[in-house]
Amino acid sequence: MSSIIVGLDIGTTYIRAVIGELSQDEDKNIEIIGVAKKPSQGLRNGVIVNIDAAASVIREVIEEAELSAGIEVTQVYTAIGGSQVEGLNSSGLVGVDQSGHNRSLEIDSVVKHRVIKAAQAIRYSEDKRELHILPQDYIIDGTPGYKDPLGISGVRLEVKTLLIIASVTALKNIEQCVTRAEYFLDGVMLKTLAASYATVHQEEMEQGSILIDLGGGTTDVMVLSGGAPVFTASIPAGGNLVTNDIAIVKKISNATAERLKIDYGCCWITGNEMNEEVIIPGLGGRAPEQTTRFDLCQIIQPRMEEIFTMVRKEIVHKSNIKELGGNIVLTGGGALMPGIVELAQSVWRTENVRIGEVSDLGGADQSYRSPDFATVVGLVLANKDEVASGGRHHKSKEPKNSSSKESWWKRFTKSFF
Repeated sequence: MSSIIVGLDIGTTYIRAVIGELSQDEDKNIEIIGVAKKPSQGLRNGVIVNIDAAASVIREVIEEAELSAGIEVTQVYTAIGGSQVEGLNSSGLVGVDQSGHNRSLEIDSVVKHRVIKAAQAIRYSEDKRELHILPQDYIIDGTPGYKDPLGISGVRLEVKTLLIIASVTALKNIEQCVTRAEYFLDGVMLKTLAASYATVHQEEMEQGSILIDLGGGTTDVMVLSGGAPVFTASIPAGGNLVTNDIAIVKKISNATAERLKIDYGCCWITGNEMNEEVIIPGLGGRAPEQTTRFDLCQIIQPRMEEIFTMVRKEIVHKSNIKELGGNIVLTGGGALMPGIVELAQSVWRTENVRIGEVSDLGGADQSYRSPDFATVVGLVLANKDEVASGGRHHKSKEPKNSSSKESWWKRFTKSFF
């Protein structure tokens, strides 16, 4: 049985890969032994539009990771997000006693499986496929708050879940990309769910937190409460819009604008940085232009503020979340931008914002600890139990009871409305 796990993140702007090695001891710890990242090709706003181009970069990225790890791999796990994914709230209810006598019996794995199957019996279009079913809460005889019903006696068992469905076409295109790159696809996971494994602490999940993945083509969000995902959404706006804004205002190419954004861009600026000089290379024989970081910030900040505001409205108006006491965790390439925490704090009216940095998992190359590697490292961590046991099905995170104290979320929603 292989002890190697490969995570692959096929993003709009970059394609990333990490190789993790699973220890053979009882702890089953992961060490990251290979890391690679290259600019994407063949994608637009998170959607694969050229399979051959994307497959070519996938092959290059994994080969580079293989080189740094000193091994060859054959199988990968990858992620999906954006408009290609949808989250649906569902519930299932079953009688514990199947004999028809309605007796109170001990709930076993068979009953638990039946109630999950009941929750899966929800109608959705034929062009969608179930990706995950994530239990949020088990309810026994009308009493909610059970993390796991096994061993508890009851007459009726109910479960509330978040059902994640994905576009069949998108999944097929992902599989084709990986196959043409000459690797086997072990599984596909929701992008934000994978990122949560690498960046969100259990206490944050229990108290209620928001993970915001700031990508190049889209901004994906997941709300976690009571130890489980309860809401997911995607905003069709990301870092590429910021690049485009700079290109239009400064009348430069998108490639030059992207470099300026990475090297000098910020979305919240104070102090001496305001007057820091920035040289914009000339285009087509035109003389270079001098500007300042403050000037760039004046272009970038409104767009990033708009993205955060769109995310905020989506969560407040479309989820049933009443209380969150944890943090807002920022991941993705956009989380690398200076000032991103301060801007998020301003928009969300809370100090409880942090960058989703990945924990130290060993290895010589520590670049995977950056928030833009959250998804790809999360894929490795999320699948380590399945690899260790020889299985390939993803386990969902179980819910836990949440805190009852008033949170920043409750204060925020009061002021929002």
